[in-house]
Amino acid sequence: MPELAHDIHAHEEHVGHVVPIRLTIGVGIFLLVMTVITVYTAKFVDLHGFNIWLALMIAFVKASAVCLYFMHLRWDSPFNGIVLIASFLFVVLFIGLAITDTAEYQPQVEQWRRSGLTLQ
Repeated sequence: MPELAHDIHAHEEHVGHVVPIRLTIGVGIFLLVMTVITVYTAKFVDLHGFNIWLALMIAFVKASAVCLYFMHLRWDSPFNGIVLIASFLFVVLFIGLAITDTAEYQPQVEQWRRSGLTLQ
């Protein structure tokens, strides 16, 4: 019976996936560059309503990089990575469409506020 217990615990002592330090630093630098690009585009780039889509796509790329490399999904089952990236794309789509819709009726909201009407 002790041999069986030893065999069961022998598989638990392995170390997870070891990522080379160069790859970790490279992904970290990539994330910092993407952050600088996010700040630059927010301050200096005017895409007339498409700024939110650009910001969401940059956030999508950054979140995917974090999950794939720092959470080791890159070396896990490909299905898990595909599901994660697809879910991020749906979140980007949902937030982008919700904000775009908000921008469509914002002039009516401002007009209502200026009129001084209240809800009863």
